Amino acid sequence: MVKVSDLRMREVINIADGRRMGPIKDIDIDLEQGRVSAIILPGQSSRFLGLFGREEEIIVPWHKIKKIGLDVILIDLRDITEVKPDNSSAGNGKERFFQGPAGR
Repeated sequence: MVKVSDLRMREVINIADGRRMGPIKDIDIDLEQGRVSAIILPGQSSRFLGLFGREEEIIVPWHKIKKIGLDVILIDLRDITEVKPDNSSAGNGKERFFQGPAGR
């Protein structure tokens, strides 16, 4: 079993382009099913000198995680689609969601 604190220490790498996505910022848990449904990564900041603007989050669904290793977590974000959360989700409107070809 892996602790959340252990996951947050690992670097997340996108295997589609080899880019470092940064460490895990938060984890989304489905309480009804008792499992992790997504990881949340820090996104690109659109701040000017760190003072003005907003910071986005990248929400990566669990099925996009390909491998959890000792040092890194490999994710596959080939098919990027930007979707605003609907009113039923607990988003703040500053997230980027990634979906598969079937629109999961």
